[in-house]
Amino acid sequence: MSAFTPNTTTFERIRSLLHEIYEPAQVEETLKAIYELLVSFQNLPQGHAQSTSPYLSERSITLITYGDTVRRTGEPHEPPLQTLHRFLRERLQKVIDTVHILPFYPWSSDDGFSVIDYKAVDPTLGDWPDIENIGADFRLMFDAVINHASAQGEWFARFLKGDPAFRRRFFVESPETDLSGVTRPRTSPLLTPFIRKDGEVIHVWTTFSADQVDLDYRDPATLVAILEVILFYVRKGAQVLRLDAIAYMWKEAHTACIHLPQTHALIRLMRAVLDVAAPKVTLITETNVPHAENISYWGDGADEAQLVYNFTLPPLLLHTLLTRQANHLAAWINTLKTPSAQTAFFNFTASHDGIGVRPVEGILNGEQLSGLVNLALERGGRVSYKRNPDGSDSPYELNLTYVDACIDTTEPIEFQVRRFLLSQGVMLTLAGVPAIYLHSLVGSHNDLEGMIQSGINRRINRAKLDFDQLIVELETPGSFRARVFEQYCNMLRVRRACSAFHPAGAQEAHSLNDDHVLALERTAPETGEKVLALFNLSGQDQALTGIPSGLNLLTGVPFSGGTLTLAAYEMCWLQVNRHQP
Repeated sequence: MSAFTPNTTTFERIRSLLHEIYEPAQVEETLKAIYELLVSFQNLPQGHAQSTSPYLSERSITLITYGDTVRRTGEPHEPPLQTLHRFLRERLQKVIDTVHILPFYPWSSDDGFSVIDYKAVDPTLGDWPDIENIGADFRLMFDAVINHASAQGEWFARFLKGDPAFRRRFFVESPETDLSGVTRPRTSPLLTPFIRKDGEVIHVWTTFSADQVDLDYRDPATLVAILEVILFYVRKGAQVLRLDAIAYMWKEAHTACIHLPQTHALIRLMRAVLDVAAPKVTLITETNVPHAENISYWGDGADEAQLVYNFTLPPLLLHTLLTRQANHLAAWINTLKTPSAQTAFFNFTASHDGIGVRPVEGILNGEQLSGLVNLALERGGRVSYKRNPDGSDSPYELNLTYVDACIDTTEPIEFQVRRFLLSQGVMLTLAGVPAIYLHSLVGSHNDLEGMIQSGINRRINRAKLDFDQLIVELETPGSFRARVFEQYCNMLRVRRACSAFHPAGAQEAHSLNDDHVLALERTAPETGEKVLALFNLSGQDQALTGIPSGLNLLTGVPFSGGTLTLAAYEMCWLQVNRHQP
C-alpha cells in the first residue's frame, strides 16, 4: 500500500463523513484513531496472496456454505473446514472461484450470527490456517456481523461491568420511549433488560433476539473497534465482506430506525477506509427489504457497496414457477439497472436463511403473496413472521429448501430435476454475480428432522451432510442429487466460458407463448457476444418460431434457425453469434 497522510483527499473524505455522523468535537479524535488504524494495518504482515482475477467477471461464481455443512463423522477426526476444503478442491475447483463461509466465529445463537469473538475461529470448525488455506485456492467472502454481537461475548461482559472503554459500546434505551414506529424484522421484544455490575437495570436494543445485543455507533469508539475488525478480516484473506443486517445499524427514537442517513454515511466511511487500505476488497450489503430500499446501498455507484443482494429474485422467481407465467418476472427484469460498471447485483435463489417475501411488496399483491405462503406450507415448509407497528404480524420469510419450493413430487424425477435447474438457470443468466447455496448445488431436500429437533424454522435449510455419504449419492447414477449436481456444474462451466454473461453485459427480457416461456437476451459489454436464453415454465412442449440460428451451449448442438421446441421445463442457452476478431 502506498504511503498516505491525514491531508490527502481520501482523509478529507473520511473527515467529511465523520461530520455527517458525529458532533464536531468528536471528529478530529476519531479521524486520528482511524489514521492510526490504517498505519498499523499497513505495517502488519498480510495473509496469503489474494486472487488477482477481477470479481466482476463472467467467471465469478460464489458458493455459500457453513463451515460444517459438509463434514466427516468417522475416525480419524478431520476439522470440518478441512473437509470443506477437500470437497471444494475435489469437486468444485473448475466451477466456482469464491467461497462465502458463513460465520465461522465462536457464537451463542442464530447459527453463527450472534458472535462471541470477532477475531477467533470456532474451534469445533478448525482454526485460522484452515481458513487461509481455503483462501489460497478460492476468493474468500467473510461475514461482518456488525449490527449486533452476542450477549455472551467479552465485549458485552465488559460493557455490563462498566469498563470505561466499553460503557457505550451497546445501545441502551429507556423503556418509556415511544418506539412504536420502529421497523421490526422479528416478533421478539425490541428492548431486553440487563443488570450492570453496579446493580443498575438497563434496557438494551435487541433487533433480532435477546442474545443479539445491538452496537451503539453513537460512540465513535464503537466505529473504530469495528473498523479494526474489518481490517483484521482483510488481513486474514477476506476479499469480499458481507455487511450483515446493516440497514438497522443506526437508531434514533421516533424514527423507523432503518436506512437512516447515518447508516449510509457509515457504509460510505467503511468504503473510504477500504479504498485506502485494500481497494480491491468488495463490500456487499445484506438488506432484506423492498427492492427500491435495497438498491439504495449502491449509493452513487462509487461510494457505498459494490454489490447488493437481489432479494426480490427468489420469491418472484418462485411465483413465476408456481403460476407458470413469465410476465411479472420479465417486466421486473427489464427494470433492473445498476448505477455504474463497478456495481452489480448478487443474484441468488437460496441462502442459509429462508425465502424473504418483503422484497416483493409492491410487486405482488396480497393474494399472490398468500399463494407463496400456502405453497411453502404444502411442501413441508414453515413461515416466519415479523411484528408490524400496529402490533400485527405478517410473513417475513418462507422456510424450506429452494429445491422443495420448486419441484412437484407428483411429477417424474426428470421433470423435478428440470424444473429446479430451470430456476437456477434463470438466476445464472441474469446480469450480476451469481451465488449458489451448497444445498441447492447438491439437490438437498427439507431437513424436517433438524428443524423439529431444534425448534428453529431455518434449520430446515441447514442440514449437515456426511462427506462420504454425500460423495456416494453424487456418484450414484440417476439419483436426484447426482442429476442436479452434474447438470448444475455443467451450467457453471458453460457460463464461466461465455463473455455474454459478464455482470455489466446488457440484458433484455420477454414473455413468449402466452407467457409460458421466458426469453432473456444477454450481450457481452466488450466482445458483443450474444446469448438468447429460453425457459419453458410449463409442463408441456412449447414451439417457438422465428428463433435465430446458433449453438446450444448446454448441449453443444447447433441450431439452424426457425422453430425451436422446448420440452416441459426445458431451458436453452443459444449462442446466436460469435465474435470475429
